[in-house]
Formats: sequence, structure tokens, C-alpha cells
Amino acid sequence: EQQAEALVILDSAALLNLNAIIFQVRPQCDALYNSKLEPWSFYLTGEQGKAPEPYYDPLKFWIDEAHKRGLQLHAWFNPYRAHHPAEGEIGEHSIVKTRPELVKKLADDGFYWLDPAKKETQGHSLAVVMDVVENYDVDGIHFDDYFYPYPSYVTGGDFPDDDTWAEYLAGGGTLSRGDWRRDAVNTFIRELYQRIKTEKPWVQFGLSPFGIWKPSHPESIAGFNQYEQLYADAKLWLNEGWVDYFTPQLYWPIAQIPQSYPVLLGWWEHENTLHRNLWPGVFTSRAREEGRALEIVNKIMVTRGMLPESPGIVHFSMKALQKNFGGVSDRLINGPYAQKALPPRSPWLDDIAPSPPRVTVTMAEEANQLNISWVSDDSDPVFNYVVYYKQGKGWRYTILNENDLSLTIPVYREIILNAGTTVGVDQEVISPVREYVTQIAVSSVDRLGNESKLIYTQID
Repeated sequence: EQQAEALVILDSAALLNLNAIIFQVRPQCDALYNSKLEPWSFYLTGEQGKAPEPYYDPLKFWIDEAHKRGLQLHAWFNPYRAHHPAEGEIGEHSIVKTRPELVKKLADDGFYWLDPAKKETQGHSLAVVMDVVENYDVDGIHFDDYFYPYPSYVTGGDFPDDDTWAEYLAGGGTLSRGDWRRDAVNTFIRELYQRIKTEKPWVQFGLSPFGIWKPSHPESIAGFNQYEQLYADAKLWLNEGWVDYFTPQLYWPIAQIPQSYPVLLGWWEHENTLHRNLWPGVFTSRAREEGRALEIVNKIMVTRGMLPESPGIVHFSMKALQKNFGGVSDRLINGPYAQKALPPRSPWLDDIAPSPPRVTVTMAEEANQLNISWVSDDSDPVFNYVVYYKQGKGWRYTILNENDLSLTIPVYREIILNAGTTVGVDQEVISPVREYVTQIAVSSVDRLGNESKLIYTQID
């Protein structure tokens, strides 16, 4: 049943011409994959530590099926959440029981959190993420906005790390408490980025922090202060290039004051001094509300206008797209998502394009078909192929996945033109015109968006 549900979601993503899925694999120090470091997730079977029955590895299944559809698969981790009360009682396999020295209880609501400043916490979460990087063919690693917990998790109080703070001071520490907490998170983000690149340089690391760094940055902006309250210096991570893509959660309406979408996006663009991919996050789940579906489309168009070199958007969540909340999916597929698109390139990771495939074109005139096939150099890893064909005066294209090595297209298409001539008084002659395919080219694209040069085949 879970696998069938996954296939429906992935098919929906492919039909909507999306090009990547971000899949939650570690909700709270548990695993939606086969891990030796953490227990199977409660969300798979209703019992933490219990493997799926019949057995399968959800992450591997999602990766394989996403890649079959030409979709990237990014594994989404929560680095610090240890237990959510929605999971019920704390089980014997929970990190709250197995590593209690790393865990802090937040107020009386049943939330538990890893202490980010403990070296052992950093080491454990690093090992968990790197286990996936090393053993799964993921295209990316993703963190959201949860670092130190939001104030609501601690009922407005402070994070309960007095003991860790006292140890730091006793060891000669000189930072303020806020800077000390931020330094712990910064160190973790930097080290994780470096480790990912050492192990698999092509695996992207992305973050989707809260959309405002600090109030008054820029001047007209007001709202929650992630820098002071989550101890997340997201601007630093972007400035230092410790991310490959950056997805600030710009969930407010476009013209909302004082959280203007274009103002905030422009500010983050200004801070993107190393030219990482800047793909804002939009709250598509609100599309059910009046006017919000159109707002999502408008945000996409604003983003494409402001960021023409990297015009991506991240939707939260897929459920809204799959269920077509407010008709948002209809608007997308008949508007900005009418055609498939390749993910923008990441040239700081790799800017070497694969070799072009060797293309063969045969014609079956009686069936009005062109059969296009191609073969790639085995030494060049390919994630997508793009078939371009000139029909009449314009070019069209189709994006295929790595396992698709052929495509059949019509030799021509017929379009109806008004000939402008008349027979008798009222009868107008309608002339069908054939637009023939005259040129074809096929490119290879690697998993970082590098596209091979095009070699054209003339069709006589």
C-alpha cells in the first residue's frame, strides 16, 4: 500500500513536469530507510523500530522510482528533533532512551530535542546523514527551518541547555550564549557540507530556512527573528557557500507588508554573493484559500523574472499538488509548468558536460513516423536526454530519463490555416498545411544539469 501510494505521488510529480522530489527520511531521529544508527520510523508501521512488512527499503524505492521518471530525489532530514508527541509514548528504541545524554525535554508538551551544542550530537547527526550519502544514490540532502526549536516548543521559555553552557564557560569559552549556540549550528552545517563534497561531490546540499533572517533586513521587513530565536545564521551559510541551493520559506502573499515577496527575494539574491541556486519555498498547501492558487502561479512568474539564471521554486507540500488544492495544479500545467524543464546547473560543483550521444534516425513513411534512437558513451554518467526537433519554423523538445534510448515522433503535423479565399458567397476554403520535421538533435544531461553540445541531423 505504501509503495502504491508512492507511485501515485511520483506519477503526479511527473505529470506536473516537476523535476525533483524532497522526501522526508528522518522526522525525529528515526529512519525511513535501513539504518544501523537509528530505528525504523514510527510513521512506517505505527511502531518505532519495526521494519515494514512485507519488507522493503522506502528510501531506495523512492530513489529508484523517481529516477525512472527522470526526477531527482533529495533526502530530507531533521537534524535535531528527537521526539514529537504525535508519535505517542517514547519507545525503547528512541534516542530519548538510548542516548539520553544528548536529549533535552522541552516544557511539558512531550517534545524532546537533541542539544545542538554537544559535540556528540553533531557527531551523531553527521554520521546519520553521511550513512545515507555513502549508501544511497541520492541527488541531494535537504534540511528545513528547524535548528534550535521555535519558542512555541518551549512555551516561550529558553532552550534547557544550562549544563552544556556551564561546561563551555568552565572550559574558557568567551562567546555570548547566543553566539555560542549559533557557532554550534554553523560548525555543523559547514562540516556536513564539506563531508558531503569529500564523499560524493555531485550530491547537492540544500536548506530551506525561515524566510526572514532578521527583522529590518531589509529595512521594510518585520517578523520572526530566526537569527536570535532559532540561532540559525542562514545568511552566513549562503554567504560562505555552504549550500548548493537555498530555499528561504517565503510563504507570505506577494504584496503583504511587511513581508513582501519580491523585497525578501531581492534581499536574499543580494546576499547570494557566490551565486548558488536560489529557489524560494512557497506554501502551496494554502492554495485551497480564495485567491491563493493564482498567487502561487504569480510567485513563480515573479521568481522567473527576478532570477532568470536559476528560476526554480520549491512547493510545500506535494499533497497540495496531488490533490489539486484550489485548482492550483490545473493552473500550473496550463501555465508555467506546461513544458518539462531541466534543473538549473550547479557549475561550482561540476561544469563539464557529457559527450553527445550517437544518434540514428530512420523513417517509416507509410506510418508518418520518425524513429530516433541514441547511444551514449558509458564513461559519461547521464541523468536525462533531451530530444530537440525543428518542425516548421519552430523548435520543440522532449525531456526523457536515462533509461529512455529512443523516441518516435510524427514526420509532420497538420495545422489548419484560413486560406483567405472563398467559393461562391459564404463558403470559405480551409487548407490543411503540413509542417515537416527538418532537423533533429539529442543531448545528454548529467545529474548537475550540464548539457552536451548538440549535433544536428538533417531530415530530407
